[in-house]
Amino acid sequence: MIARLREEFGRKHGQLATSAAQLLLLGLAAQIGSRGGWLSCLSLMALLSLIAWAVTLRRHRAIADIPTARIASAAQGYVELRGHGRRIDGIPVVSHLTGLPCLWYRYRVEERDGEQRWRIVGEGESEASVLLDDGSGVCLVDLDGAEILTHHKESWTRDGFRHTEWKLLIGDPLYALGHFTTLGGSHLELDARQDVGALLAEWKRDPARLHERFDLDGDGQIDPREWTLARRAAQREVEKEHRAAREAADTHVLRRPPDGRLFLLANLDPERIARRYRHWSTFHLAVFFAALAALAQLR
Repeated sequence: MIARLREEFGRKHGQLATSAAQLLLLGLAAQIGSRGGWLSCLSLMALLSLIAWAVTLRRHRAIADIPTARIASAAQGYVELRGHGRRIDGIPVVSHLTGLPCLWYRYRVEERDGEQRWRIVGEGESEASVLLDDGSGVCLVDLDGAEILTHHKESWTRDGFRHTEWKLLIGDPLYALGHFTTLGGSHLELDARQDVGALLAEWKRDPARLHERFDLDGDGQIDPREWTLARRAAQREVEKEHRAAREAADTHVLRRPPDGRLFLLANLDPERIARRYRHWSTFHLAVFFAALAALAQLR
């Protein structure tokens, strides 16, 4: 769990980390001072900026370009959903530090060391899935691998320890991007011919019962006419079972996309998130061209 927490924290703050790396490369080049040092550091900066631009632009387009789907009619695959958060009945989630009922929480406890720097001494997050309700249906959001953004953040310091907690609250407006799958009900793949054959094979394993039901003339044999009656009876039973299975309620699930695309759950305005990624992509592209221009001056 802690490894996943750190991975998600790194994704959320990746833009700041990339900018820090760009500044570090500039400082390193200035410290080295040679033409070769500047060429190497500027080349790395250009490569880093190009990769960061591609990643942030891809995220911006995922949020800005994909239309919002309705849960009841959403196509299978990568979708955008909007609704309100609900918790799963019977699975209460209570935040670790503040003790408040919620959908999800993340917490961190830090201690100030002798050099007046904060050192992490405890961190974690809840693992229960959440429900997203958009009025047309309810979708279970499996949070494994999700990047979660929230404006519910509390931080306080007491007795030399700094406590920070992030939460998604029950009833929050939620925005989600991920891989949508519908299980059961109308999406079941059923093979009537195979199931009829399996049912007849099961009946053959109990010859006494089979003859009691279909040996109409009592001669101890199942003739072709009686076997046709048995097959029709099996077909009726299979059709009844398939009809009941298809009428069962569908279960909609949103998971991490298998192709590595953005898996996001947030209570923030998606337009605001898209603008953030657009600004970062513009910034990284500007740094890329600036690094190329500087390289051209050195060559």
